[in-house]
Amino acid sequence: MKDNELIDRGPQRRKQDARLPDEFEQRVETADRRFENNRQFATFYLENHFLGIEIEKVQEVFLSKKMTPVPMSSPAVAGLINLRGQIIMTIDLRKQLGFKEKRSGEEPMSIVVRSSDGPVNLLVDEIADVIYVRPDLFECPPKTLDDRLGKAIEGVYKLEDKLLLALDTELATRVQ
Repeated sequence: MKDNELIDRGPQRRKQDARLPDEFEQRVETADRRFENNRQFATFYLENHFLGIEIEKVQEVFLSKKMTPVPMSSPAVAGLINLRGQIIMTIDLRKQLGFKEKRSGEEPMSIVVRSSDGPVNLLVDEIADVIYVRPDLFECPPKTLDDRLGKAIEGVYKLEDKLLLALDTELATRVQ
């Protein structure tokens, strides 16, 4: 085997070595590789809004767990969870950002994010996918957003079929 064969093994070989599913490779290829500073977001839904958190700030994602209520706390604080021995505050992102309450019977999902105050669990409606976005698609948040939602959004990415609202986790996790 020649040295240059070791360096350029080709996309099929890299995929085979990594044992990645086909759909993962397709998602990666949607990013424009000319931009080295593509941003990667873990995405989710709140009602019909498509939001994302930078992947570096996400610790983990799971079905919501049983919570211990916190008396006399903000309505946005859903409670506390025990995550492998660590007590983490849970914020109902719907209440925090001014959305209507979710219908009973619909189980929320949890996203644990890293903030300057430590890990915080965010309750969301539905987990979507991890996507890459080009930096040139970024725009400032529109002025038409609700005030509470607008303050927690750092910007908007115009995708082909929808808008991605990039959530500022520091502002979204500040209990009001």
